[in-house]
Amino acid sequence: MDQNSKESLLSAIDEHPQSTYVWHSKFEDRFRHHQHVKGQLTYVEGGVIFLYANDKSYFLPGRHYLWIPAGMAHHLEHRYRSAVVRNIYFAPTSENQDPFYDKIGIYPVNNLLLEMLKYSEHWNGSIAPGTPEYGFLNTLKNILPDISKHPLPIVVPTTDNERIRPALQYIHQHLSEELTLAGIAAATGFSERTLSRIFLASLDISFFQYLKLVRITKAMEKLLESDLTISEIAYEVGYDSISSFSNTFFKMTGRRPSSFKELKKASLGQDSETTQ
Repeated sequence: MDQNSKESLLSAIDEHPQSTYVWHSKFEDRFRHHQHVKGQLTYVEGGVIFLYANDKSYFLPGRHYLWIPAGMAHHLEHRYRSAVVRNIYFAPTSENQDPFYDKIGIYPVNNLLLEMLKYSEHWNGSIAPGTPEYGFLNTLKNILPDISKHPLPIVVPTTDNERIRPALQYIHQHLSEELTLAGIAAATGFSERTLSRIFLASLDISFFQYLKLVRITKAMEKLLESDLTISEIAYEVGYDSISSFSNTFFKMTGRRPSSFKELKKASLGQDSETTQ
């Protein structure tokens, strides 16, 4: 897709301000940082998506959807296999809009929402007000605040601060090892005190909080996109205790690793239905 085609598609999404735009494609990840006049719902069947916005990265696993508020600059990155991506762009409403629509969120998809998304799979392009399709999609949008009470609380901060980049790269490259602030500081030419201060100043969280977030996010990826056992994944992301890994995972995601891994089976099952 060339630059002109990309710009044309982005323009088409917002060309009719009152319409709802439906786009069942994973190609939005080919756009770099951009924004829409409309709010965006993205659902992925299979694969893993990361959203980058507000100097943070958000992890979108299978059987979850992503809500991006209108006007928020962002870009998406697809990782691994991704069978179907559903994007629906909704015109913002100025009167009595629920605060739900004003913030980024990643939420599980219940059976009702899943069936509604499947029902819309043959629609594409601009859906005009007054049509049955528009009414259906508007109902879908309106139920989101009521069925989306428990957002996935995994958000990894990012930064443009070049000074801390070697330390962040070191963490990602040595995630399976025992990582300490002292060890990373020595490996990247910082004092412990300086590195600790840079973490707080650049990322607004401590080194230990960042390390935990990265480890659990990487574990989520591996649970969904590999055939490794839970114990193998725990060791690969730096835990030498399965119980410690499981307890930390539960505290941060609200699920045990074994339960989270079931999302892979659910997503694969949905993929096979979609491709039949």
